[in-house]
Amino acid sequence: MVLETDKYYHLYNRSNNEETIFKEEQNYIFFLERYRYYMDESVSTLAYCLMPTHFHFVIKIITDDCVSLKKNIAALLGGYTKAINTTYERHGSLFQPRSKAKEIDDEEYLLTLMTYVHQNPVRAKLVGRMDDWKFSSYSDLTGTRNGTLPDRDFIRSYFSFSKDFQKYSEEIVPEIKKRYWV
Repeated sequence: MVLETDKYYHLYNRSNNEETIFKEEQNYIFFLERYRYYMDESVSTLAYCLMPTHFHFVIKIITDDCVSLKKNIAALLGGYTKAINTTYERHGSLFQPRSKAKEIDDEEYLLTLMTYVHQNPVRAKLVGRMDDWKFSSYSDLTGTRNGTLPDRDFIRSYFSFSKDFQKYSEEIVPEIKKRYWV
């Protein structure tokens, strides 16, 4: 995985064999707490979505120490796996071997990707609307929840009001092409 300072990335990984990695609400919360612990000082989180079998984060690297950042990603996933294994009496790896970090070098694609990430629960038919899914940054970025993980200043640099981002996200739903789906 290649990571460079001041660049944007789509960071994601899935479970092995489509196993559920977030079995109950407290698992999602624990994962986000661990994410904040390992990642907060190294990245600016622009958007995220945790799904039952995978996760997505849209990030900007803000650290100069990308070697340590890679170790922190491994520690996040390894520690989460260990906690799930202990709690649910399971063994072995939970995530696929390598997390993906796809560089985003186009602003239009970056905004489209943020919407794509938030659309995951709707497309998976887990909820009817993006703001119904508790485990994404969508409600934080549209102003209906006051979460502190996503960088709201970033989205404000593109949209004057939270409702403008919400409108953009809802309008672009049918336009997201299959090539964005991971």
